[in-house]
Amino acid sequence: MKRLIIKIYGDVHGVGFRDAAYWTARKTHIAGFVMNDPEGFVYIEAEGEAAALKDFLTWCHKGPVTARVSRVEAEWSDVEGTFTGFRIG
Repeated sequence: MKRLIIKIYGDVHGVGFRDAAYWTARKTHIAGFVMNDPEGFVYIEAEGEAAALKDFLTWCHKGPVTARVSRVEAEWSDVEGTFTGFRIG
């Protein structure tokens, strides 16, 4: 189990990115949350199996078809176990 903090930049607000991330995370049994940051990026904290998180991170580089991702920052750490389920913030 690992923890991943992700910041996604580009045209990612108002294009369904949070909803798509929610369903992608739920499908792969990832816990955590996704939210729009006021500075214009999407912020995600996620915990789960390392392989599932890697797949999720790969998806974040593309996002939904309506998004235009220009940059993704990711920070890996040890799992904290603070999440149950995945939510949109």
